[in-house]
Amino acid sequence: MKKKFLSNLFLIIILNIIIKPLYVLAIDAEIINRVGEFEYGQYFAIINLTFLFNIFLDLGINNFNVKNIAQNSFLVKKYLSKIISLKILLSFFYFFIVLIFGYFFNYNLELLILLAFNQILAVFLLYIRSNFTGLHMFFEDSIISVLDRFLLIIMCSLLLWGGVTSSVFKIEWFVYAQTISYFLSVCFSLQFLFRKIDFKHIKWDPIFSLAILKQSLPYALLILLMTIYYRVDVIMLEFLKGPQEAGLYATSFRFFEASNMIAFLFAVLLLPIFSRLLKNKKPIYNITLLSFKLLMSLSVTLFLICVFFNNEIIEFRYANGAFQDLNKILTYSYIILPTLMGCFLCVSLTYIFGTLLTANGNLIHLNYISLVGVILNICLNLILIPQYGAFGSALTSLVTQFLVTIFQIYFCFKFFKLHSFYDFLIPFFLFFSGLILIGIITCDIFSSWYINMFIFGFLSIIWSFLTEMIRFDYIKAVMSNKI
Repeated sequence: MKKKFLSNLFLIIILNIIIKPLYVLAIDAEIINRVGEFEYGQYFAIINLTFLFNIFLDLGINNFNVKNIAQNSFLVKKYLSKIISLKILLSFFYFFIVLIFGYFFNYNLELLILLAFNQILAVFLLYIRSNFTGLHMFFEDSIISVLDRFLLIIMCSLLLWGGVTSSVFKIEWFVYAQTISYFLSVCFSLQFLFRKIDFKHIKWDPIFSLAILKQSLPYALLILLMTIYYRVDVIMLEFLKGPQEAGLYATSFRFFEASNMIAFLFAVLLLPIFSRLLKNKKPIYNITLLSFKLLMSLSVTLFLICVFFNNEIIEFRYANGAFQDLNKILTYSYIILPTLMGCFLCVSLTYIFGTLLTANGNLIHLNYISLVGVILNICLNLILIPQYGAFGSALTSLVTQFLVTIFQIYFCFKFFKLHSFYDFLIPFFLFFSGLILIGIITCDIFSSWYINMFIFGFLSIIWSFLTEMIRFDYIKAVMSNKI
């Protein structure tokens, strides 16, 4: 199982490192350049509203499905047709809720409807992937995890640079391209799943639906609370300071989101692994420590790249954009991007320790932690956004996520007796402090920041081995199931 985890982890990371950063840094950033911060800020606020309410599309079913199918694979055939019918019903309810709130905030209804429909497709795609994950079909899941973004890159590239139209690029085109990419990805993923599962027809079963919702409700509450403190800051920022401020925030947030996409893959793979190991009463210490070291090696490197090469990255990507004031963007990014990437470090840890608590069924503890995070997030946003704008929102995210992460780590060590905390702490701080020194030395070696960043990245890999954050012998032992 550990061997399968590592081999598929490397595959899914490689695919996502190629596709998703390319999408965020090339396509999404170019769209911000073309439409400007005001129009993109409106889009960014609306899409975060649709994200905020997508809990009504899922109600914790996906996480519940992964955990249960990982432990009992035969349940896929029993659940599939009935859950699909339930999700169709939830989609109508979600659509109604989003339209009400969109009308209240006076959002563009055409854009809102399109983005809400895209969320329906996206969440349904995640449900299909939850079956892949639960069945340990990691290869298929790896392909589907990047398929929608791959298709979106192709379509948007044609619209942006392919000469298919002479008209000025509109944000609506981007949304239409999302719709097509999600739809095609759903069709492909269903083909993969139906080859594995003998699916005949959709079946509505109200008794089954109520039973599933009752069991998945704790997961739903957890996802709702996590989504609120993750997404509400953008909505509050747009409401309190306007679309332009939200657009400025988005220029840095997209780098955070690109990094987060990669880190999230650990949670996707770890949930079924942890669930099965815990069910079979197998030790989880080694795979927890391995996941921590691998993810922190990646996360710290990305964090420090955004610290040392902050302005260069932002200026490179947005210098030719339709912005009212590029200098303002650079000024904002100088403090916002490192702050959000600091938040990313904390989020990365939750993908390990929060996932472990989820697999163990410690949802009450997770919900209490998340509730504290939500209350703190909203209160701090109300205090900091009016005075500090986008930076206040970023600082709120960092403080909130740091607190949530500390609580999750505490409960994991308490419940699972993860030996010495120093096994995690010492290599991490040694790696972190050494990499800071490497960054200070390398950031100004050559006149070209590209070369300096490449050198930093290369040295970070070497340093990860020297500090034993990554060990070939340890990985080999796990791959051979010796530990």
